[in-house]
Amino acid sequence: MELYALVDRDALDKKGISLEKIIQRINTLKAPILQYRAKNLSTKDRIRDLQIISSFYSGKIIINDDINAISYCDGLHIGQDDIKKFNLDYDKAIKIIREKIGHKLLGLSTHNLLEIVEANALDLDYIGLGAYRATTTKKDVNIKGDNLLKIAKHSEHKVALIGGVKLNDKFDNKLISYRVVGSDLYRKGT
Repeated sequence: MELYALVDRDALDKKGISLEKIIQRINTLKAPILQYRAKNLSTKDRIRDLQIISSFYSGKIIINDDINAISYCDGLHIGQDDIKKFNLDYDKAIKIIREKIGHKLLGLSTHNLLEIVEANALDLDYIGLGAYRATTTKKDVNIKGDNLLKIAKHSEHKVALIGGVKLNDKFDNKLISYRVVGSDLYRKGT
């Protein structure tokens, strides 16, 4: 099971941590994938940050929701609400997205068995499944805990467990491909 680092720009700004500093931390942890999320920035500002990240980080970089920044990274992660902006029919939405991103990595957020089953029919590289625990980076999340581990086995895609996942968490490698760690990266002494 690999570490999938989640860099949330709002969380970094609140804690006074620079992109350079968090990337140094991620590099020491040897995380092969990094997702960059910046809900409150423009595409232009996200691209600037992606350029900074890529100058310090050599792994795969995924942008959260902003397909307009795709040429500056290795993939796109899209949420359940954001996919609907492309088309209400998820199959058509994924086809539109694939036309724009080609063979780059594509992940979709899921939260329950029904969303996993729907995702199985889509051209995805992985699903994000959460929330495992409460997290400081997202409010109003539905925490499912170990129940997520039970429904993960229904995914035909790699599963990235997200939401309050900690660096020292261990999960069954046959069910969970990635531990998505965000807030725990920012803690002192970790």
